[in-house]
Formats: sequence, C-alpha cells, structure tokens
Amino acid sequence: MPGIGTVINVTAIICGGLLGLNFGHLLKARVQETLMVACGLGTMFLGIAGAIEKMLQVKNGQLTSGSSLMMILSLAIGGLLGELLNIEAYFESFGHFLKHKTGNSKDPAFTTAFVDASLVVCIGAMAIVGSINDGIYHKPDTLIAKALLDFVIIMVMTSAEGKGCIFSFVSVGLLQGSLTLLAHYIKPVMTAAALTNISLVGSVLIFCVGVNLLWGKKVRVANFLPALVVAWIFAFLPVIG
Repeated sequence: MPGIGTVINVTAIICGGLLGLNFGHLLKARVQETLMVACGLGTMFLGIAGAIEKMLQVKNGQLTSGSSLMMILSLAIGGLLGELLNIEAYFESFGHFLKHKTGNSKDPAFTTAFVDASLVVCIGAMAIVGSINDGIYHKPDTLIAKALLDFVIIMVMTSAEGKGCIFSFVSVGLLQGSLTLLAHYIKPVMTAAALTNISLVGSVLIFCVGVNLLWGKKVRVANFLPALVVAWIFAFLPVIG
C-alpha cells in the first residue's frame, strides 16, 4: 500500500520521542548535556559522511573530488532566496502554532526543538528516494530503514531538547506523504545526478543543524532549504553540476 513507509516512519518518531520524553527526565542535568553534545556531534558527522561520499570519487586509482562549485553556488543562491523569503520565520511560526494547539504554551524550548528535529529527519536523500519508491513501486524499504534511524535520533534529541522534537512527525508526514502522492510526477525529474546533488547539499545542511545543536543557533538552516532546489536545477546544467 502506498504511504505505508511514511506511516511507519511517523510511528517510529512518535515512539522514539515518547521513550526519550518519559525516561529523559530521570537523567541528571550533566547527562542530558552530554546527550545534547552527542546529538550535535552525531548529526555533524552524519552530514560530513554524506557530503564526502558524494564529493569524493576514485578515478584511475586516484581519489578525486568534485561538485564543489555546485555546492557553493547552491548554498549561496539558496541562502539568498531563503533570507529574502525568511523561511526560518515560517518554520518557527508553524512551531509556535503546534506549541499552542498541543497545549505546550509554557514550554520555552518547544519551537526550537521542533525546528531542529524536523530539519534533521526531513533533509536528505532517503526521504526523497524512499517516498518515490514507496509511491511508485510500493517498496517502503528505504523509509523503513530511515524510520529506524529516526527512532534513535528523536529518542536522544527528545531526552536532551524536550517534547518539541516529537512533533517533527508532522513535518515528516507532510513532506514524505506529499512526495509519495506525487511520486509519478516527480520521478522523471529525479535523475541520479539530481539526487546526488540534493544529497550533497542536504548533507551540508545536516552538518549545520549539528553546529546549532552544539553551539546554539549559529546558522539559520531553514533559510538554506532553497539550496536543495538550486542543487536539483544544477543537475541539468552539466557545466556546473
């Protein structure tokens, strides 16, 4: 059944979040602080690994790198568009909306936790590829694998940041559900080159989320989301891609 992968992913996020919420308060403050650092470091290295995987290739027995220009231009153009649109403000507004609608008005960390967690579990090729495969071929394997990762990530993040992380399931449901429904229309333009570009730029954004988790809000990551669209466009411009 199309969409089962997203249902499993959403369920995993809720279950992981509830575990983190119910047992996180049993941990001492210094342990919670260490978990926060673990989230930041883990997220940063997920981003680093994803970016390096797409940038480095072995050709004729030598290690070469590529796509640097595409990455820089995507981030620069995408960041400019994101700042002009102020996407971060919309993300935060939606977080505030959920905060009040779910009866968490007194939780000062709710919105930040929601935004951080949403960016971690939504940015990446697994969400796109998995949703398309689920929608067209009825194969939820990729999203099930992602669900296992998200379960652990959200459990740890909820322990450290609070219940706002749990509501990242709304972002995942909206994004992956929409991609699954539109899969037949999206697949032709999601070439291997496009997915590689999106994965590379997405990995850089995941790294930035890790930076924010470790050192506070240093990067307005949501404002860089248009960079993913720019990276997709560059896939059809061989000189840049």
